[in-house]
Amino acid sequence: MTVKSASRRKRRGRLILLLPALLLAGFLFGLARFAAGIPTQPEAPERPVDAIVVWTGGSGRLDQGLRLLEDGQAQRLFVSGVYRGVEVDELLEVAARRPEDLRCCIELGYAAGNTRENAQETGDWVRRNDLRSLRLVTAAYHMPRSLMELRRAVPGVEILAEPVFPEAFREEDWRWRVRSLALLVNEYAKYLIASLRQPLPLSEEGSDETTGNRQEGATKGIVSE
Repeated sequence: MTVKSASRRKRRGRLILLLPALLLAGFLFGLARFAAGIPTQPEAPERPVDAIVVWTGGSGRLDQGLRLLEDGQAQRLFVSGVYRGVEVDELLEVAARRPEDLRCCIELGYAAGNTRENAQETGDWVRRNDLRSLRLVTAAYHMPRSLMELRRAVPGVEILAEPVFPEAFREEDWRWRVRSLALLVNEYAKYLIASLRQPLPLSEEGSDETTGNRQEGATKGIVSE
C-alpha cells in the first residue's frame, strides 16, 4: 500500500465518522428553525373568513373553533376527522354548547384518519362550497405541517392560522418540558416526510373508493398526527 492510498483511506474514514455528526447537526438546525416558526398568536384575528376549519386530534381545538363561530369570525364551521355516527348535536353537547344555537352552521367530515386526509377532506368541502378564505384551528406544534398540507389541497385559498396550545404543549413552558420537546421532534420528523411526499391529487369530490379508504382510518374524535 502506498502512502498516497493510505492517506486517501484515512480521509474517507474521517468523512464516514463525520457524516452522522453532520446529519445530526443538520437535523438539529432544522428543528430549531421549525420551532421558531411555530405560531403563538392567531393570524389576523379580527379578519372574518368564509369558514372556520377544525381538525380533531387534541384538546382545545373544537372549543376554540366554536368560540370563533360564536364571535362571528365566520358563518360556518367544518370539523374534519369526526367518528362516524357522531352528529352535530352530540358534538355540541359534549362541548357544553346549546345545539339549537349553532347546529345550523356546522358540518362534520367523517372521512379523515390523519393530517394528510384532513387536508383532502377539507379541500373537497371547500371546493364544493366555493370558499375563498379559511381559518384553520389545530395545535400550535401541528400547524406548520397542517398549513403545508392544506395549501397543497386548496391552492389559491387564503388560510389563516389559529393555533391552540394543549396541555401537552403549553405556550408558557413547552421549551422546557421533556414531553413537549419529544412531541416537537416527532412532529418535525413528520413534517420532513410530508415535505418530500407528493401531494394527493385534487378533486372536486372524493371518489367512493378514496372516501371508503379514509373512513377505515377514522377514529373517534381523534386522528393520527
